[in-house]
Parts: sequence; structure tokens; C-alpha cells
Amino acid sequence: MSPEEQYVVGVDFGTLSGRAVVVRVSDGAELGTGVHEYAYAVIDDRLPATGLRLPPEWALQVPDDYREVLRTAVPAAIAASGIDPAGVIGIATDFTACTMVPCLADGTPLNEADGFADRPHAYVKLWKHHAAQPQADRINELARERGEDWLPRYGGLISSEWEFAKALQFFEEDRPLYDRMDHWVEAADWIVWQLCGRYVRNACTAGYKGILQDGRYPSTDFLEHLAPGFGPFVADKLEHPIGQLGSEAGRLTAEAAAWTGLPEGIAVAVGNVDAHVTAPAAQAVDAGQMVAIMGTSTCHVMSADALREVPGMCGVVDGGIIAGRWGYEAGQSGVGDIFGWYVDNAVPPSYHEAAAAAGESLHEHLTRLAADQAVAEHGLVALDWHSGNRSVLVDHELSGLIVGQTLATRPEDGYRALLEATAFGTRVIVETFANSGVPVQELIIAGGLAKNALLMQIYADVTRLPLSIIDSEQGPALGSAIHAAVAAGAYPDVPAAAKSMGKVRRGVHLPDEERAKAYDELFALYLELHDYFGRHTKLMRQLKAIRRRAVEAK
Repeated sequence: MSPEEQYVVGVDFGTLSGRAVVVRVSDGAELGTGVHEYAYAVIDDRLPATGLRLPPEWALQVPDDYREVLRTAVPAAIAASGIDPAGVIGIATDFTACTMVPCLADGTPLNEADGFADRPHAYVKLWKHHAAQPQADRINELARERGEDWLPRYGGLISSEWEFAKALQFFEEDRPLYDRMDHWVEAADWIVWQLCGRYVRNACTAGYKGILQDGRYPSTDFLEHLAPGFGPFVADKLEHPIGQLGSEAGRLTAEAAAWTGLPEGIAVAVGNVDAHVTAPAAQAVDAGQMVAIMGTSTCHVMSADALREVPGMCGVVDGGIIAGRWGYEAGQSGVGDIFGWYVDNAVPPSYHEAAAAAGESLHEHLTRLAADQAVAEHGLVALDWHSGNRSVLVDHELSGLIVGQTLATRPEDGYRALLEATAFGTRVIVETFANSGVPVQELIIAGGLAKNALLMQIYADVTRLPLSIIDSEQGPALGSAIHAAVAAGAYPDVPAAAKSMGKVRRGVHLPDEERAKAYDELFALYLELHDYFGRHTKLMRQLKAIRRRAVEAK
């Protein structure tokens, strides 16, 4: 079979949906896509099986939504491509992280096991499940007291989103169910398990979300000091053989072949994270290239030749993105989610009517109105913490804020202030990396928000960096396809595959120095708010605690 006749499938599992893309191995041409919206999506209010009300900050999912992506989106992508499925040589997947599936020994999720559908901890804990913040606080405090050498590799703070904090919450709140669980599995690995029948733990999530550094997890002694009885967590529930990125996890089973319509026995690549897998899709395999994958949240990833300790980073992992380089991660827990919240809750009917009359969505309408403003014309500055702060404060008890509102403030003013706030958050990350010896020379944007030209120009002006745009609407899925090609043996490594299959448009948005100077003044105010509310007062945390008590008392 010639290279022109070889194809791979990349499947990207997001927060609300899964999407598959069929890609030609020789040049990365995307020939067909399929999308499946999750039936249950994000469960953050009531448990579907019983209607049980969930506490604040919970975010669950139903794992069969993920299987349904394989049953529907993959066949749809194959049909749309018009190819003969016999030409597909490999499949690879990526997932949101840290998204955890509690399983029995054979991979059955606990919510599907008899008698557990009414137990909240039996369900998938989505990445934005932030109810484990108290557990994360205790992990961080104990690690600092003991001088644990892994803590600086994560910027000095472990997130409530990650494997250990979520597991500790599970252990403390439903011990009998925790004891029944055999494996605490990243969804990135669980879906690969479904495809090839083998559980292989991927190096990316193990390093970034599972605190695996230099071949070791946090010690049994450390875990036992966190909570008596939690000491065996790694050995009993978490530890498993590690698969390197771009390698083969196994071969497609007959059952998975029937789901997808793909040939039985093709290569199934080791799992990966949606953000990290996007870097090669954007040809960002060299040092100094930061990729911002912008969607409901933003994940910032980049590779470097040197190991540095960056305050508040989400992690640095040897080979975490590209083999042979240190892979760095940072992020913002709310970006598109914040814009969506604002449009859903803060825009009056007259704007809805004007947008409809103009044939625009509300986002398009507000963007057009905001684009007519000069920098700082709205007189506002906002904090982008509506879903907490992932980097560099690593505190999901923080919350959003808009300062400067008056009776003359209009909806487009607040909307633009929130756009700018997310750009300021990215600038904090970029400058923190640079100050730690990991300079950023180019910012590459992936994700649906790249279509908003105003937002992109704001990012270029605020960061003073040239913005490149990935030339694919399915960046993570394309990145997965690249890894599938490597796993199937079509390329020797991921950088070689990225050179042929990756797609990027360089320097699409360039910074304007006059606007950049104007943003410097606003950014200074953002930093003042950032440090006061993030470091010097517990006001936002106290409000969260008061809300929890009020909700629980209803």
C-alpha cells in the first residue's frame, strides 16, 4: 500500500462532545470529520440515576458517552471522507485531563457496576471537578512541610483537578466504594483500554496529573500522613505500566472494530491529553514555541531543552510532549466558559433582538461592538477566575471580578473586559515562564476561539508576541492522528510526522506597539487585583465557603 493510500483516525474527547477526523498519512490532509455531542454532557447539578443534588464545585460525566463517540463519530468521519476503511492503519485518541474513571479490574466503570449508580463517586470526575480543593490544600501544605522534591516540578502547588486530590476526596467521602475500586484510571487511558483491550498508562498524564517524576510517585509514607489508610493508594489503585507518547498500546479489538467500522488489528496509540497532543499538529516541536489551546478553558504547553522550576506551572515532564525535551504546561481554568456565561446571563433582551436583526450570534454582536472601542475606553478591568485560577496561583477557590462598572457601563464593555482579562492571564503565564528561564518567542493558538479576530489581536497586543494560528479546526484530533501514524510505523518519530502532517499559519496577528502601551497600564491594574485577591486576602475563599454552607442548608 503506497503512502498516498494510507490513512489514520484521530479522536478528540472534549468537555461536551467527541470528534473524529480521518487524515491522510502522507501530508496530513483532513478528509472527513464526525462529531458526537455527549448525551449527559457535564453533570454538575443532579445525579442522573436518582436526581440526587450534587454539592457545589462537582463536575461528573457518564463514560458510555465516550463509547458512543466511537460508535457514531468515527463511522461518520469515515463516511464523510469517502475512503475505503481498509486503508486505515492506526487510530489514536486524546482526552481532557485530569478526567478520572474509577474502574473494576476489567475496566468496568463503577457507575455501570451493580448497585453503584446512585453513588456520586462512582462516576467520572471531569477535569473541572473542583470539589477536591480542601484535599489539594492539604497535599500542598504537607509537601511543603516535608520538603518533597517533586513539588517544585509543579510550580510549588498541586491542583484540585489532579489525580491525587480527587482520589483523596473519594477516599474520605465514600471509603467503601473506594475500597471496591480496583483502578483509578485517566479517561485518556480508559478509552484506549476500550479500543485495544489493554490498560496502558500514558506518560503524559502520569507526569502532569499523576505526580510521576524521575520514575517515582509520592511515597507511601507521605500518603499515609495525609490520611491514615491512604498510604497504599499508588500501589493498589494507580500504578501501572507506562506507555510512551507515539508508541503502540495495542491492536484494535474485534468489538472496537465493530463499533468504529475500522479494520480489526490496526495500531492503537498510547493515549494523550488534548492540549499536549495539539503541539505537533501546530508544528510546535521546538523550544520557545508556546501553544495555547483555547476553548472552554485554555491549556498552555511548550517544550524546552532545559529543566527549570516555574512558579505555578502545572508541571514539567521529561518527554511529556516531545521525546528528548522537557514539556511544560500551564493553563487557565475558564476562558470560553467565561464568555459563554456572560452572554447567557448578562446581556439584556434588546441586544438579543439587535443581534438577531443583524443576523449575528450574541458573541459576534458583542465582539463587533467591542471592536469599535479604543483600549481602556470602557474603564474596566476584570479577573478571569470564574472557574478558579489554574496558573500561576493554582487556587480554584478564587472567583471572577469586574472593577469599574458604572450606570453607563454597557454589555459590550463587560464583554471586552473579560476578553482582555483572559489575555492578561496568559501574559502572567508567559512572563512567569520567561522570568524563570523558559522564554516564549512565539504564541500559537489552537481551538475555536482563534476565529475571533478581536480576541486574537488583543492577545497579540497584550503579550507583545506574534500570534500564529494552527491551520486546522480539529487541532487535537489532528495531533492524535499524527501519533497514530507514528504508532503504526509510518514515521520514525513525532517531530518527523509533525513536519509532514502538521499545519500552521505563522504571524497571523502581530502586536501593535501603541495598543500594547495602553494595555500595559491596564495590565498593571490587573496585577494589583491579581496579587491582592489571589495572595493577600481570603475574601473569595470565604465567599465560596459561605455559599457551600447556604447550599447545603437548603
